Amino acid sequence: MSDTRTISTVLSTVPFDESEIDQLRRAFAPAEFVWCPSDDSATIAEVLERADVAVLEGDLDDRFVAAPHLRWVHCDHSGLNRSARPDVFAKGLLVTGSAGRSAPALAQHGFYFALALTFEAERLFQHQRDHVWRGIEGYFWKEGLWGKTLGVVGFGHTGREMARLGKAFGMKVIVYRRSADAAPDEVDLLLSSDSGDGIDRLVEESDVIMLATQLTDETFHLFDAARLAQMKSTAFLINLARGPVIDTVALIEALESGTIGGAGLDVFEQEPLPADSPLWDAPNLVMTPHMTPRMPDKTQRSIDTIVENARRYRAGQDLLNAITPRDAFTRSLSASAPTQH
Repeated sequence: MSDTRTISTVLSTVPFDESEIDQLRRAFAPAEFVWCPSDDSATIAEVLERADVAVLEGDLDDRFVAAPHLRWVHCDHSGLNRSARPDVFAKGLLVTGSAGRSAPALAQHGFYFALALTFEAERLFQHQRDHVWRGIEGYFWKEGLWGKTLGVVGFGHTGREMARLGKAFGMKVIVYRRSADAAPDEVDLLLSSDSGDGIDRLVEESDVIMLATQLTDETFHLFDAARLAQMKSTAFLINLARGPVIDTVALIEALESGTIGGAGLDVFEQEPLPADSPLWDAPNLVMTPHMTPRMPDKTQRSIDTIVENARRYRAGQDLLNAITPRDAFTRSLSASAPTQH
């Protein structure tokens, strides 16, 4: 960006309380600021005739692409694959999100999976209920995370927090990302597609792989049958990104055959997960329903991002968490669920 921009009318549907909405009103002042619930179609249609900025609870849809004056849309969540549409980029809409507001909690969620799988928590809980002492054969010889290798795929807000926690657990950290930036102190090896690196070394060397990447056309089914076969037979695959980054059918086969050691999933290709999905009964799988315990200041983190972007927008500067045509996701997903991250 190079030109300064004015803001005349803002449409907002974020479900914040009045004091939180007032922070946005002040940030966008003296612009007209109209708040309405996300299901108030009449008000949305009326305001979109003049709005140049929208701050939405969810993703944008055709109404926003067709809006005559809209130039910037902020979607208050992470994972903007449903808004990364070719027509959005063709129109030149600026689209930003609230990535990072839950990053520390998401990283901890990833290690909840890693620890539950490492310690065989499900079996321990069952033995506790059954009053069984030392009932897992060979448990004395199990190894913890210290000294193991953590592979992090995607190095945005959540990936960075995962890498920091990995170091705190005494792990070697390998990262695979898109851009070729310098590796921070908590990363032992940084691989990037822009530098011509592949993901193979991370997959083959990691004992725990955590996915924190965006869902794009490039990352759809990034972990398919061939990729899963590259993993160590003892390794764990943990997905805090988006469900379609993993081929579900291939993952089930890998778990049932022992191709990999286990998996932790908070996201799924179809959400809500159907009651008859084989994932429910897959071995060595820990699941949570696309829901991470909240950061105590989650909403304020969102507000801080929006307020800073309002300043940057008016100054003609690059916006935080803006998507680009490289983030495009053109595939149709079979089901959708409210975004918790």
